[in-house]
Amino acid sequence: MTKVLKYLKKYWYFALLTPLFMVLEVSMDLVQPSLMSRIVDEGIVAGDIQLILNLGGQMLIFTVIGCLGGVLSGVFGNMAAQNFSNDLRKDAFAKVMKMSFQQTDKFTIGSLVTRLTNDITACQDFVGMALRMMVRTLMQFIGGIVMVLSINATFGYILLFTLPIQIIIIVLVLKKGAPLFSVVQGKLDRVNSVVQENVSGARVVKAYTREDYENERFNKANDELVFTNLRVQKLMALLVPTLSILMNASVIMVIWIGGDTVRAAAGEAQVGSIMAAITYITQILMSMMMIGMMFQQVTRATASANRIREVLEADPVISDGTYPEGSETPENGTVEFRGVSFRYPGVQSGNVLTGLNFKVNKGETVAILGATGCGKTSLVSLIPRFYDAVEGEVLVDGVNVKDCKLDELRKKVGIVLQKSELFSGTVEDNIKWGDKNATHEEVISAAQAAQADEFIQKIPAGYEGIIAEKGASLSGGQKQRLSISRAVLKKPEIL
Repeated sequence: MTKVLKYLKKYWYFALLTPLFMVLEVSMDLVQPSLMSRIVDEGIVAGDIQLILNLGGQMLIFTVIGCLGGVLSGVFGNMAAQNFSNDLRKDAFAKVMKMSFQQTDKFTIGSLVTRLTNDITACQDFVGMALRMMVRTLMQFIGGIVMVLSINATFGYILLFTLPIQIIIIVLVLKKGAPLFSVVQGKLDRVNSVVQENVSGARVVKAYTREDYENERFNKANDELVFTNLRVQKLMALLVPTLSILMNASVIMVIWIGGDTVRAAAGEAQVGSIMAAITYITQILMSMMMIGMMFQQVTRATASANRIREVLEADPVISDGTYPEGSETPENGTVEFRGVSFRYPGVQSGNVLTGLNFKVNKGETVAILGATGCGKTSLVSLIPRFYDAVEGEVLVDGVNVKDCKLDELRKKVGIVLQKSELFSGTVEDNIKWGDKNATHEEVISAAQAAQADEFIQKIPAGYEGIIAEKGASLSGGQKQRLSISRAVLKKPEIL
């Protein structure tokens, strides 16, 4: 939680102003019952209209001041929480962008989506609640106890009886419910993963008429999420009614003790004082109820913060080498494999590539042929270091790729993947992934080289035509042509 909460440090002024204005609001709330008590005991009973008007006017002023404090506390609290989550989400996303394929496979896409959305939102809600509600509940709890004891020390016995029971109930419920919050987030990961797989693989599902199977798979994941959520909510549902019963029992005891004192004519308690005591006791017990609900939020936020921390602390498996950036290389435009063997992470045996040796010189065109599954794509993935070889060396320009800076290495390599990935936007925007500073003429030239210009011209608005998400508005071949255009526009040393 500490690693996540450090993102609040930048907005310390919002974090400071929020509880200060909340203190103002709660202070006004604590004054109100005592003023009401005086209105009843000194104004109404004595028939002093002037006193009633004066105290009533004070209550209105204090109410306005309290409302102003509450509004400003809410504004600053939301600004702190929103800015906190904004920075946290940006850093977490940047970390995901730097992860190797090995790490994204380990986390799974569904889990990463959940962590960057649901989990960060849970932490955001916790920050907003902590800055406002924690101050409010603690002040109401402590201030209420002081005020009720100042009215009649006998009322303190009620608190001595009810507070320990409340604390025991809260601790028992949270102790049993806390571990389930992590389980809930894990189940949500699974639901997101199934949805992501089916949305991206919709054509395959329909082609093989597996809709019923996928519906069952989703229903199973969703039912597990609902079942776990219900277990948590059933536990938490015990808190409010149980604490409400204790609160109402405390009110009855206040009325009984106060009424007994009035009947005894001891003069220690009056009707207004009993009303004030009931209000303060209610505030105290309500604050305890809110503390219980806050601990629930704390527990959930802690589970989410731990999941976000795993992302933030995930150092890239594939990181920059030490070869000086911008330095001259021994060769230019060459690729060489020296005794390279490779297997995918997590696989203990069975290499995809074994003892591979070859060199491609500048200006040469090489085709690597082989049956499906023989390792052609795996071989290509080793050049820009999507994965690292387990044995041997892969050299680009005569330098081991493990020694290169990743950005510099990948700028040298243009690659058209087996699966064409396009992004929502214009045709030109997609081609400009190869070079964001390219001119329109250069974009056209790259498209012509990839034999894509002909079909682009037939698209309404041409190069300014909008491509649907994942290139859904284009055929497979057209998407491949745009991917080739993108690589050609990059003008890489190695294509």
